[in-house]
Amino acid sequence: MTVSVTVRKKGSERWKAGHPWIYASDVGDVPKTLRGGEVVAVHGPGGAFLGQAFYSSASQIRLRWLTNERGPVDATFFRDRLGAAFALRQRAYPGLTSVRLVHGEADLLPGLVVDRFGDCLVVQFLTQGTEAIRELFIDELSKALHPSVIVDRSDGAVRRLEGLPPRKGLLQGRLDHALTYNEGTLRLSVDPLEGQKTGGFLDQRDNRIASARWGGARVLDCFSYNGGFALHLAANAKEVVAVDSSEAAVAAVMANAARNNLPQVRAVHANAFDFLRQAFDDGDRYDTVVLDPPAFARTKDSLESALRGYKELNLRAMQILSPGGTLITCSCSHHVDSQRFEEMLDAAAADAKRRYQIVARRGAGADHPVLVGLRETRYLKCYFLRALPR
Repeated sequence: MTVSVTVRKKGSERWKAGHPWIYASDVGDVPKTLRGGEVVAVHGPGGAFLGQAFYSSASQIRLRWLTNERGPVDATFFRDRLGAAFALRQRAYPGLTSVRLVHGEADLLPGLVVDRFGDCLVVQFLTQGTEAIRELFIDELSKALHPSVIVDRSDGAVRRLEGLPPRKGLLQGRLDHALTYNEGTLRLSVDPLEGQKTGGFLDQRDNRIASARWGGARVLDCFSYNGGFALHLAANAKEVVAVDSSEAAVAAVMANAARNNLPQVRAVHANAFDFLRQAFDDGDRYDTVVLDPPAFARTKDSLESALRGYKELNLRAMQILSPGGTLITCSCSHHVDSQRFEEMLDAAAADAKRRYQIVARRGAGADHPVLVGLRETRYLKCYFLRALPR
């Protein structure tokens, strides 16, 4: 029998407004039988049934919405949810085998992330709820997709908030060679065991492919990681400089450049802020500059310092961009919304004494859908700007 949890008025109103999270402060007394990870029935302050949710005993997000219905939340329920997520990807990217298959709350599967790189699946169980039934998900993924390799990358910081230890390793198959996948016209490598997140950043795939037509003769790609932007932009470039502070990333860029026969690409091991400052001091100029940094604002308290960091980066990039050139600038901080990001760009352009056109406002691909009511899923911003004559 499903255990019931009552939420206070604020939590009830939040739930009815479409936000799928209920915080600890909005949850009433919890039955002592709950240990965390269970599916519970949720009731409002007057006893009205609101739906069912995953319960967490540790996170400030105590309840994560699953359904408004009373029916069983069992293997069939989750199989149907997985099937709906797979169907979206098949419609958006028919035949594509490098794709995010499950995007957590946005696919109504809170705490579950599944990325596919060819016949390898990389999974993340990020909450007590998904951790409790991880074997069910592994079994369903194996039966539906028949992967040769499944990698567990449940080592994200969010697990600590759930009171769960980090975990990574092979769940199925072997990884005894470099894993490669197709992205547009390129063949890229990914390290699902030791790379960042799940090994690759598929949310930027469509933006990287679209960037190719904006490339100039000289390209600078900052925070390059495995060189996705740099390599796509190399198609029309004479020189591409990819900058990253990780030696492993620099090696990955050069390996991908060699794999795709792009000798015009070179990777530099450097801090992007320092590189941009030095380029300006040296009077260096580029026709295309890419800024794709990690999240600067991981909490609301860090928002203002993050905006200062974004402004400095973009100011430096604007100063070294040739007239008519393109700045591709990104933020994956969900606390920095589009309005604040554009205000930052306005201020950076004013300080750089340059005028710019925004020629494209982009976000994550369709395999990273946004759940209406959950602003946290609308995290990625990718702007293409054109430098106008002085």
